[in-house]
Amino acid sequence: MSVTVNIRYAKTHFSRLIERAEKGEETVIARAGRPVARLVPLAEAKPKRRLGLFRGQIRIADDFDDLPDDIKTAFGGET
Repeated sequence: MSVTVNIRYAKTHFSRLIERAEKGEETVIARAGRPVARLVPLAEAKPKRRLGLFRGQIRIADDFDDLPDDIKTAFGGET
């Protein structure tokens, strides 16, 4: 939900508008009835993934993708 306010209101009640943004609300600021800016909540930055974090700590067995014959047959594979 967004609300539209004029510049004078935005200057006078800036702290209130910031509190509303912290709660997830969006405010459109208008000059002479024409929207000119938008105050929105800041999206939280996702932490960057670190590649190779578990290098050397995990081992995949050689037979990892081998299936028992009955399961292969159930999925239409050859036995």
